[in-house]
Amino acid sequence: MNILVLCTGNSARSILLEALLNDLSDGRVTAYSAGSDPAGAVHPYSLKLLEEQGYETAHLRSKSWDEFAAEDAPEMEAVITVCGSAAGETCPIWPGAPVRAHWGVEDPAAAPEDDWPGAFGTAYARLKHRAEALLAQPIETLDAAELRALLTRIGQTG
Repeated sequence: MNILVLCTGNSARSILLEALLNDLSDGRVTAYSAGSDPAGAVHPYSLKLLEEQGYETAHLRSKSWDEFAAEDAPEMEAVITVCGSAAGETCPIWPGAPVRAHWGVEDPAAAPEDDWPGAFGTAYARLKHRAEALLAQPIETLDAAELRALLTRIGQTG
């Protein structure tokens, strides 16, 4: 299952969820992330946190959602927004007409630098909880309506 995670800047929350889904899914999910107005670089504390948790980060980059609307882009089964701005934007037409859901999380990058450890830790924990909830389900057997309902329900959890 291909999942695209969207946030406006694609430097923190979407990067964290991309890494979590790819790592925790044991190959069941291929996650990508992108932004409507990408920052151009992954937030340094996102990289620091992921490296501390044992993730490989060399492949992570901030990129535009336009890459995933291109004709040769991988077909997505789901698109998950993690910030309110991206959730409210008019998205491109994604190949495959994936289901959409919103998993809003406060932007840790908006916190003062002294608060980054706590802010990024909270975002990471919330996204990990949601990723684990998704991966605990038989997602390979769900139809689009069932997947949308599951993603929506998970997005409403803490």
